[in-house]
Amino acid sequence: MNVIKLSVVEAQALVAIVVIASFSPLLAGHPSRAGDLKFEKRLLMLSPNEGCCLADVNNDGQQDIVAGPNWFAAPEFSPRPLRNIREFQNDFLANNGDHALDVNNDGWIDIISGEWMGDEIYWFENPRTEGLRKGLRWKPHLLKKTRGENEAFFLRDLDNDGVPEMIVDSWIDNAPLVCWKLIRDKGSEATLQRVELGRRGCGHGMAFGDVNGDGREDILVKVGWYERPVGDPLSSEWTLHRDWDLEHGSTPFLVVDLNADGRNDLIWGNGHDYGLYWFEQLPSDGGVTRWERHLIDRDYSQTHTLAWVDLDGDGSKDLITGKRVRGHAGNDPGGREPECLYYYTWNPKTQEFTRHTISPPGGGVGTGMQLNIADLNGDGRLDIAVGGKSGTWLLLNRGS
Repeated sequence: MNVIKLSVVEAQALVAIVVIASFSPLLAGHPSRAGDLKFEKRLLMLSPNEGCCLADVNNDGQQDIVAGPNWFAAPEFSPRPLRNIREFQNDFLANNGDHALDVNNDGWIDIISGEWMGDEIYWFENPRTEGLRKGLRWKPHLLKKTRGENEAFFLRDLDNDGVPEMIVDSWIDNAPLVCWKLIRDKGSEATLQRVELGRRGCGHGMAFGDVNGDGREDILVKVGWYERPVGDPLSSEWTLHRDWDLEHGSTPFLVVDLNADGRNDLIWGNGHDYGLYWFEQLPSDGGVTRWERHLIDRDYSQTHTLAWVDLDGDGSKDLITGKRVRGHAGNDPGGREPECLYYYTWNPKTQEFTRHTISPPGGGVGTGMQLNIADLNGDGRLDIAVGGKSGTWLLLNRGS
């Protein structure tokens, strides 16, 4: 048993994981089986861009795909220009995520974007009907010059005012936990106001969920979890509980009560090495949370982003993840192994995940920084849009 908040049982945990890795059928190959979902794959764009989101860009009532330099208009998902993005280090576009929001409150969705190394956060103004018809690029506006070393950004409405804050996951362990509140000025101008939620640490990996069962959503990071305070979450410091110090976590990892015991568990992937796990939350010890690690899969590395949705329509949610393509330009363990994408069904009786193939190793589809799931062709089944260094892909769910 491997309990985070390490104790004398740590050595036993290592033995247990080796035994599981040696004998689990989950790790010995996964041929397709009757009932597995089938997906039609469409390569929308070949580009190292790793950001991707969904939004109704042209106000026609249909979800379009936004991926870095382009947006793709439903229902054909034909490419249209959005912006230019600089290249760096021969294997990256300077875009660590696309985020859809009507920034200037004009009724048209805009796009917010930051980057890993750069210190500027921009929003790109939707050119509306005529500009979209002509294929014009979107006007960039600087929201804020902040700092670099940003692994990911998330939009989350912390104060429930209807406008999401931008929460930063910095890969630096001792960086503060910071969110940015959107301040709209007159006209098309806007800026961000810095709010420090906690000054004691952050690190690679972020999740959102209620850890201690008090009904308030906490923020989880590499070095522990920040407890949301009572009242206005933007005016009080959040308490950091250093109940773990994990490796490079997924962005996001997940907070889910898998075993229905009333305590939320974690689904966590190593974004830059092998290892996909779920962490069972045990009864706390003197207010300190305790966690038992269970292996899900070690067949491939770089499970950098996770999603939790009912993909197969059976009423239970499924885990979706895959290999981020060349997350550190191929220099991570397993970084040059073939791309892949999977979904995992959860059996609450056996408390095990079963892996199903969306796109097999070498099938072209991996992940980047974001996974998007929605019914994109109106057939009642959930589809997937993902951008990564093997391209931006649409995967249409054709059922089982």
